[in-house]
Amino acid sequence: MRVDVVTLFPEFVQQCAGFGVIGRAVERGLLDVVAWNPRDHADGGYRRVDDTVCGGGPGMVMLIEPLRRTLAAARQATNGHAEQPADQPAPVIYLSPQGARLTQDKVRQLAALPRMILLCGRYEGIDERLIEHEVDEELSIGDYVLSGGELAAAVLIDAIGRLQEGALGDTQSAAQDSFSDGLLDCPHYTRPVSDEYGEVPAVLLSGDHAAIARWRRMQSLGRTWLRRPDLLEGLALAVSDQRLLEEFIREHKGNPHEQDH
Repeated sequence: MRVDVVTLFPEFVQQCAGFGVIGRAVERGLLDVVAWNPRDHADGGYRRVDDTVCGGGPGMVMLIEPLRRTLAAARQATNGHAEQPADQPAPVIYLSPQGARLTQDKVRQLAALPRMILLCGRYEGIDERLIEHEVDEELSIGDYVLSGGELAAAVLIDAIGRLQEGALGDTQSAAQDSFSDGLLDCPHYTRPVSDEYGEVPAVLLSGDHAAIARWRRMQSLGRTWLRRPDLLEGLALAVSDQRLLEEFIREHKGNPHEQDH
């Protein structure tokens, strides 16, 4: 998969793509991250990429022309790649607080694409006319404002990069993540078994794989009920899951401090 990022800070994007799981995915050829600087496509000695806000007001707005040229160059490079079908141009995604909220379902959809172009805004944003004519989709990573789209792009690259086949050391890791099935993940433990902060739950040491799977599923359901009940509202739970959740709720109400900490 290839991700082209249009940004005024290409070094930041490249550095983010050089560590951890994403860095390994890049090394293995599973993910290619290419940064494009609009200043390289701007006119004049100052390579200006912004101007004052029409109608007055604070801040600056990114200019149409440098971004238009940069997107054209990125598209041309994308379409020229052997893995990019000629009839499937790379979508342009603008990272914006006004976009739709990014979810794990959306991440899975994007991770299946061969290519995408991420557009990072700065200052007061990007001239609306460019958004209307060049952007296919706007995405937000949360209801807050950042100084620019680079951090949001890094989040998206990390989320889709780890889903590329072979990126994770264990293929089951992604399947067990929070939100992978609409629920939060269950709690996890490691050695030592006994610590001043508490004990590892006995079921995890029992060697009974069926009992462990049941406990983990119940904890996942229960943790979602405790922390993100809104996620359960959109799920049609199987009868077995509903029973596990009811069991968790009974135990939690009997000892509220045991589960919710």
